[in-house]
Amino acid sequence: MKRISALSISVLTAAVLGLSACSDDSATQNQKTAAASEPAKQVVIYTNADEEAQQAMKNALDNNGFKGAYLMQSFGTSELGGKIAAEGKNIEADLVTISTYYLDSFQKKNKMFQDLTFKTEPINPTPSYYAPILGNTGALFVNTEVLKTSGLAAPKAIADLAKPEYAGHISVPDITGSSTSWLMTQAVLSAEGEEQGAKTIAAIEKNAGAHLEKSGSAPLKKLRAGEVAVGFGLRHQAVADKAKGLPIDYIDPVEGNFQLQEAVAVVDKGDKTNPNAQKMAQTIITHGRAELLKFYPVALYKGETVSAENKPANPQLYKEPLTVELLEAHQKLVKGQNK
Repeated sequence: MKRISALSISVLTAAVLGLSACSDDSATQNQKTAAASEPAKQVVIYTNADEEAQQAMKNALDNNGFKGAYLMQSFGTSELGGKIAAEGKNIEADLVTISTYYLDSFQKKNKMFQDLTFKTEPINPTPSYYAPILGNTGALFVNTEVLKTSGLAAPKAIADLAKPEYAGHISVPDITGSSTSWLMTQAVLSAEGEEQGAKTIAAIEKNAGAHLEKSGSAPLKKLRAGEVAVGFGLRHQAVADKAKGLPIDYIDPVEGNFQLQEAVAVVDKGDKTNPNAQKMAQTIITHGRAELLKFYPVALYKGETVSAENKPANPQLYKEPLTVELLEAHQKLVKGQNK
């Protein structure tokens, strides 16, 4: 999950990459014909996705008739959010993939995305203007060797990290720099309420000290290096480390495993909307989801399955719709700026 900056949050809105679940041979052949007949009308795709997700989308497009028919450009999350916020429907991109909370905010403000013309079957209700492409779930994780040598008990809850004995032994992401931290914040606020939850997060950040990170992946790197005993981050990354034989284990916190999604959306340019944009969005969903699921093992569509170790014990969604504005409010709350 790419980094976000506090400065950019006030002008951004969230979105996630979109996925689809069904197609047939005739539809695929029609897509190939369309791609071949309109070589000059390249679909411009702006994405904040990681390299693995970008490659999965490229593979889906290239292998299903759209090789050479698109241009994919990669941006940091805050950079892409800023472009969309500033340019609106005048943006060069025909397709965008970004966290869903950006998409929801942009759509609410500017009505800038078309309803998708193909059907999907997401597990959770999804707006008509985007389709999820991947999901990320939060969890605690530990370095089992460092935990033992430090004489610490493994935490059961995120709130445990606020206890004095964990001071100097933990690494967590900072909500002003990483959207991964928002997964931790949502869990604590849901369990404890805003007032007490904000105090708990503040205590956790104090215990982290120099290990409070702007990057969502940094805490796990600190655990791998043996610099800390406990961290918080993306669950599937710790699952993968454990499978490789590293002394890393994951813990589903009692507050729940909260989730963020990325999705794909088609920019509504009226009569100037590229006719292949909807087709490519559908192709990414129909033909790219299987590969995406290997790298981001979170089931998003009906009928999808993941391995037992990749199933969180207590999957949760926040009680309010996720938007950039809500993220900014939570940033101010945990940093004590609401007083």
